Amino acid sequence: MAPTPPTPHGAHSPSRVPTTAVRWIVVLLLFLSVLHFSSGNQSKSGVAKVNFREKEKQVLDQILGRYDARIRPSGENGTEATVVNVNIFLRSISKIDDYKMEYSVQLTFREQWLDERLKFNDFGGKIKYLTLTDAARVWMPDLFFSNEKEGHFHNIIMPNVYIRIFPYGSVLYSIRISLTLSCPMNLKLYPLDRQVCSLRMASYGWTTNDLVFLWKDGDPVQVVKNLHLPRFTLEKFLTDYCNSKTNTGEYSCLKVDLLFKREFSYYLIQIYIPCCMLVIVSWVSFWLDQSAVPARVSLGVTTLLTMATQTSGINASLPPVSYTKAIDVWTGVCLTFVFGALLEFALVNYASRSDMHRENMKKQRAACEALDHPDPSDLMEDGNTTFPMVRQCEIHMQQSRPNCCKTWLSKFPTRSKRIDVISRITFPLVFALFNLIYWSTYLFREETEDS
Repeated sequence: MAPTPPTPHGAHSPSRVPTTAVRWIVVLLLFLSVLHFSSGNQSKSGVAKVNFREKEKQVLDQILGRYDARIRPSGENGTEATVVNVNIFLRSISKIDDYKMEYSVQLTFREQWLDERLKFNDFGGKIKYLTLTDAARVWMPDLFFSNEKEGHFHNIIMPNVYIRIFPYGSVLYSIRISLTLSCPMNLKLYPLDRQVCSLRMASYGWTTNDLVFLWKDGDPVQVVKNLHLPRFTLEKFLTDYCNSKTNTGEYSCLKVDLLFKREFSYYLIQIYIPCCMLVIVSWVSFWLDQSAVPARVSLGVTTLLTMATQTSGINASLPPVSYTKAIDVWTGVCLTFVFGALLEFALVNYASRSDMHRENMKKQRAACEALDHPDPSDLMEDGNTTFPMVRQCEIHMQQSRPNCCKTWLSKFPTRSKRIDVISRITFPLVFALFNLIYWSTYLFREETEDS
């Protein structure tokens, strides 16, 4: 065999050239496949984002681009009034002010109505609803709270408001608000009373021909569990309608009446029991000696001033009304009893001085009779024996008909002592009778008003 000629310097073997090219081609194809796979994943994720976010933006731009918020939505058949369903969630009641006759409440207020101009394609249920936070973008009912005094929205951390637009054109508006509302009260039975405070909502400019408010079917008013009030208990609430007619037309109105029962235990401890104690303390003077003038005067004046201070403190927390309240009857009678105890000492003191004067007169008369005492024989000579016999007969008749009260009072020789003894029995009995009449009357009236 002939030997293979040597390869010149710089020349390449023809068998190595296609092998190297194939390797580079394979690497390039692998790189292109990986690049295509990653770009495909990115395009898929981009499509998903468009379905759930970009599509919502496009739908909002589409339905709001041709929407005019100044025009009221048409009702059924395009001619009837727009119906707005209302429901509220009562979150808290911070205070009920008897003096200003108002109460403060925090609630979540919701309205729902149908606006066919806001219908949109939900892409097979992918978009359940659209959310807005700007109420100016859509038409809103012109509802206002007719018995509102003050009110404000909540903006921490973000404004507590949202608007949901559903695919079939329904609009749900929800907002959290705090209100101070007027509550006219009847305080005749105070503090054994019940008060009804209302929350009234009405249309300001649209008449019933254009706008009608209705309570939402099924639980239109919800109350937070464990609602705590300092001096009241929320017994129940009632929903009703209160359409009003004026010279400009008839306007739709809703109201909810909240029935509050006043907690009596606070007033029993703070008012009724202290007043009873003051009245009983004023009776202590009946058991003190009539000669203890400083002690009895200071006790009577102190209880009287304390009772007057108690009465003024009670009236300071209540509005000046033209009728008599139950608490006025109680404090007035207690103040009368305390004042009567002080007057009783004045009468005892006068009787005591009268007894002393009478005793002194008896002593002087006895001294005079001892000096000018006539002889008994003179009486026999004058034949004046009828008077001693009649006197003995009267004494015998009085002894034969004993009187229990007189016999018992005879143990107390002076009139001042008798007045004290009678007061010890009369004052408690009359006060107990007053309590019986007071509680039976006002508790019965309370039950009558409930029925």
